[in-house]
Amino acid sequence: MLDALALITAYLLGSLSGSLLLGRLVGVDIRARGSGNAGGTNAFRTLGWRFALGVVAIDVGKGALAAGLGAWLAARGASWPTLLPYLAVLAAVAGHTWPLFFGFRGGKGAATLVGGLAWLWPAALPLLLLIWGLLLTGTGYVGLATVVAALSLPLRAVLFDDAPERLLFALAAAAFIVFTHRGNLGRLLRGEEHRFERARFWRRRKDAS
Repeated sequence: MLDALALITAYLLGSLSGSLLLGRLVGVDIRARGSGNAGGTNAFRTLGWRFALGVVAIDVGKGALAAGLGAWLAARGASWPTLLPYLAVLAAVAGHTWPLFFGFRGGKGAATLVGGLAWLWPAALPLLLLIWGLLLTGTGYVGLATVVAALSLPLRAVLFDDAPERLLFALAAAAFIVFTHRGNLGRLLRGEEHRFERARFWRRRKDAS
């Protein structure tokens, strides 16, 4: 019973999309602008950094909150005490991607996943963020950076962590991020993916030298 309560509540938390909630306050549906994605990247490109910062804060926060809820209920007699917090994070990521309150059209789940990692597996964040940052500033492709960073999670779990629930979580999270970014990967292969030129720090530095 506690397991079901945690997963349902986490999914509902995930359904509180930051970009769509804040968009309603300013009379904008972010899905009708830019790439049509209800995530932080599209929010930044179309409505600026202040709006995007609020979006990311909400989306990261709900991932951390889902993890905390799962851990709290796991300590109170859940059937899967070690696995439940990780399942709760995945449920929140699913809610972000297919939000109940917004017609099941949401974002891609990366920020919510980061919030869950910050609570449950903070040691995994430095490598993930380093890979994401290097790829983003090197290539300008946000989707590619996000996918490769997510794929580092299973590798880190195999090499540096002996908790089986973390390996299962890492595999599921990486597969989910690849799935939600399949459009980005397809456009990248066709040479049609949007490049975030302002993020290409190393290219700008090279051109300036």
